[in-house]
Amino acid sequence: MINWIELAESLAISPWLYLVLLSVSLLDSFLPLIPSEPVVIIAGVFAATGTTDLLLVIAATAAGAFLGDQVPYALGRGLSTPITRRLPPGSKRRATHDWISRHLATRGGFVLVSTRFIPVGRYLVTVTSGMVRYDYRQFLLYTALGGTAWSTYTVLTGYLGGTLFQDNALLAFAFGLGLALVLTGVVEAIRRIRVRDA
Repeated sequence: MINWIELAESLAISPWLYLVLLSVSLLDSFLPLIPSEPVVIIAGVFAATGTTDLLLVIAATAAGAFLGDQVPYALGRGLSTPITRRLPPGSKRRATHDWISRHLATRGGFVLVSTRFIPVGRYLVTVTSGMVRYDYRQFLLYTALGGTAWSTYTVLTGYLGGTLFQDNALLAFAFGLGLALVLTGVVEAIRRIRVRDA
């Protein structure tokens, strides 16, 4: 298995790093075990030291996230019937699918953009979007916005850590990762409150 973090570190001064960032962000959109956030945060730390270009890091990860979101949408659209058969009425999986479907119909933009920050959530929402035939032009727009917002936020957490702790790369990375986890927790808490109140 590829150690994406070591790969990113070894390519810190190489233009190939941007391809790694695009790839890891793309794969993470439908393979939740791929650790895109730590890799992107490391690239943000490198940007703070001038090793990488901040805008290229954001662009590469945003492009990867956007392209990656198209894969589960296509799978959901193409495999809607067999997937639905695996969601028996009354099951928790079916309840989740039905909840996502309802909210895509009423506030799809908010759901697609906000769940981009929740690793498994973004996969479930993009698959369901394909299954329910969510308008593809709208899907493209919102996944572009969500991917860009996610990329900017994740890169800047690393950049902030790298700026604050220029002499200690490990501490800079730990700070960036900790900040990203805290902010993701806040987003998830807000989402849960909105779900409860809906």
